[in-house]
Amino acid sequence: MFKKKKKKKNEQNIFGIVGLGRFGSALANELFSSADTDVLVMDTDEDSVRAARDHTEYAYVVKGYDKKTLAETGIQNCDVVAVCLSDHMDTSILTVLNLVSLGVPKVIAEAASAEHGEILEKLGAEVVYPERDIAIRLAHRLETSKILDYVQLSEKVNISKMLVPESLVGKTVLEANLRKQFGVNIIAIENHAEVLRNVGPAYAFRKGDVLFLAGDKSGLNGLLEWAEKQ
Repeated sequence: MFKKKKKKKNEQNIFGIVGLGRFGSALANELFSSADTDVLVMDTDEDSVRAARDHTEYAYVVKGYDKKTLAETGIQNCDVVAVCLSDHMDTSILTVLNLVSLGVPKVIAEAASAEHGEILEKLGAEVVYPERDIAIRLAHRLETSKILDYVQLSEKVNISKMLVPESLVGKTVLEANLRKQFGVNIIAIENHAEVLRNVGPAYAFRKGDVLFLAGDKSGLNGLLEWAEKQ
């Protein structure tokens, strides 16, 4: 069980992540890169949790997200909890309700639709939409046309939405290797009405692609500066 330590001045927030799908795993990987941040993660899938155990001792396989199970992990001691269960609307709603009931100070939840997001907001969560329009409610505009939306989850974790640079059109995800070059992860790709969540290494970028990215501010800025020079 995770127990909250007494926070020192200027110390990073303690994060919890419920659900280790594409979005949750990308978010977890960014948080793991911060040496002074404690991260608690959980999922019903043992393989997903096993991978996370290389980075945190607080990784739990759970049978569900009922209030008792959540409390047993100690997630109520986190400062911020992200609920990444948009594929299971009922489960995500109940999980948010339970986290709020447990007294988690800040709950951020992934939503699959406007209706889903509206319910989550009424329960007390801040909502992000990685599939459709990431961070509509949380984002602030940057002073560039390439970055469309932006949300800062912490000093070191940011999520942004940007148009694919023309120099990447036709290249595969593997060839672009944005993670190695800039330390950013592709959460999803949108092109017109199509949204691709499981972006594989063989995917070739198309003109008009909107990339949903997770990374630290320096990495995202580095990608932007590189794109401007192309």
